[in-house]
Amino acid sequence: MKIRLILGCLALGLGISAFAQTSSKDLPEAPSSTIAPPKQQPQAPPPPAQTAPTEQPPANSTQSPTLTDLAPKQHAAPETPGQSQPQSQPQEPQQEQKPAEQKPAEQKPSVIPDPDIPGTKFTITTNEVNVVFTVTDKHGRFVKDLKKEDVKVLDDNKPQEIRSFRTDTDLPLRVGLLIDASNSIRDRFKFEQEAAIEFLNQIVRPKSDKAFVIGFDSVAEVTQDYTDSTESLARGVRMLKAGGGTALFDAVYYACREKLLNPPPGPNANASRRAMILLSDGEDNQSRVTREEAVEMAQRAEVIIYAISTNITGIKTRGDKVMERFAEATGGRLFTPFKLQDVADAFTEIQDELRSQYAVSYHPPDLVQDGRFRTISIDLPAKKSLKVRSRKGWYAPKAPATASQNSSNSSN
Repeated sequence: MKIRLILGCLALGLGISAFAQTSSKDLPEAPSSTIAPPKQQPQAPPPPAQTAPTEQPPANSTQSPTLTDLAPKQHAAPETPGQSQPQSQPQEPQQEQKPAEQKPAEQKPSVIPDPDIPGTKFTITTNEVNVVFTVTDKHGRFVKDLKKEDVKVLDDNKPQEIRSFRTDTDLPLRVGLLIDASNSIRDRFKFEQEAAIEFLNQIVRPKSDKAFVIGFDSVAEVTQDYTDSTESLARGVRMLKAGGGTALFDAVYYACREKLLNPPPGPNANASRRAMILLSDGEDNQSRVTREEAVEMAQRAEVIIYAISTNITGIKTRGDKVMERFAEATGGRLFTPFKLQDVADAFTEIQDELRSQYAVSYHPPDLVQDGRFRTISIDLPAKKSLKVRSRKGWYAPKAPATASQNSSNSSN
């Protein structure tokens, strides 16, 4: 029995030892070996970095036109910040400040017609007044054989001594072509562009005449500055795209003040004829200056406005009356086509008129530098049947002392 008991104990001891060795092999490894693989998860931040392209959608608003420095450009400011959108997010606070830098609202005072404003230079070194006028017979044909003795000039209803008289066909032209590119003329836009290009090809003489192109809808855009290259002018016209509201008065004001008031000099010193061809339906819904402010600036710049209405309904609209006001106040004409082909004919008539004009100059003996508007009237006493067209008046220079006194009075 003792032997059996001893053998049993030995067998039991060997079994326990074998069990212990087997169980040690099934223990888990060190904790570091199980945590190491999950450490790769902190590399997940790269996916958020890939979400940066979500900032690209604002790039759709980066189509900022070549804008002029016209103050009423209210819609220019929101477009400019879009150009910097592709940058990283930390720069967004700077982008929000860009519209404030342009401050379109604060530029409004600069467009108030006032000869004392810094942006407008009215330098008149002498008291000579130059007037360009056109004479037609009862059939509308141009009269080109007048003499100095046939003409009588009244300034503020007082007869003036004519210092010079000439047929004004050789003086260089300074022409501004303003084309309405708003939605209201979209249907006829392509034809009108081509008619305008043909006009520029015929009227602009190399090394003598210069012209520029402005398209306008809610803002004015200079697509071609002064040049005598008809190819460049044609390219400027074709760049225009129809769309947007209409800021007609702003465009006329800007073109007169910034382009035609001080045009590039021609071969004959600073002498030149200044004309504007305005192609529009006359409707305005977004200007910051008024119609009369635009008319006044055209008179200050001594610009003749030829207006071509794009209204072909045959019914005189409010816009036609606006265009008529621009033309009559500056000695130009209003053309009201009844069909698209008439637009091209209107350009041809304007071309003929610009080559069939007279010019006179005189010195008002009673001139006072008070900045006042003075009327002009040109009569043909011996030829009552003829019709004369000229600007209705001019603005006398304003003496600096008077301007200073006005400033002090206004401050008081």
